[in-house]
Amino acid sequence: MLIYGNTPKDIMKMMWRRKIKLLSITVVIAVVVMLTGTAKADPQTVINNITSVPGKLHNHIQMEIAKTKEFQKESWAKSKIQFANLKKLFIKE
Repeated sequence: MLIYGNTPKDIMKMMWRRKIKLLSITVVIAVVVMLTGTAKADPQTVINNITSVPGKLHNHIQMEIAKTKEFQKESWAKSKIQFANLKKLFIKE
């Protein structure tokens, strides 16, 4: 089967080159990360950061709930005003 004039052998070569390129890029990135990521962290600091995550997550969720409730309250107030104005158009008292 020919695809744009390429033989299956040519297609396999192109696929192999792509795999090699991807592998080499991955290796280069991994080496750079290993060489630049040599910062030494205090184990106690790491433990404190990890143990504080549940509290931070809880606080974040509570703040988002409060923001959502406030937004919904404002939206309902606006929709009530819009509905009252629409009602006035159709029902003349």
